[in-house]
Amino acid sequence: MTTTAKSAPKSAPKSAIVTGAGTGVGRAAALSLLSAGYGVALAGRRAEPLEETRALAGDAGDRARVQPTDVADPDQVAALFHAAADAFG
Repeated sequence: MTTTAKSAPKSAPKSAIVTGAGTGVGRAAALSLLSAGYGVALAGRRAEPLEETRALAGDAGDRARVQPTDVADPDQVAALFHAAADAFG
């Protein structure tokens, strides 16, 4: 009996959305995901701390998308998800 090995399908690139990514636990989570190879949409109300998070990621910051978002605003949340889909598929 002859068997042939099936190659495992390539997995899609991993991506995540992190709210509160500009400070504290959100920043730590975003940096951890970026260092693990994820594409990460960095969400928070203020762009400046999100840009700082991207900078702290070093080269992995190339996989980060800064998206200022107030999660209390449904239109901004929809824009966040559209931006993440555009950036990461």
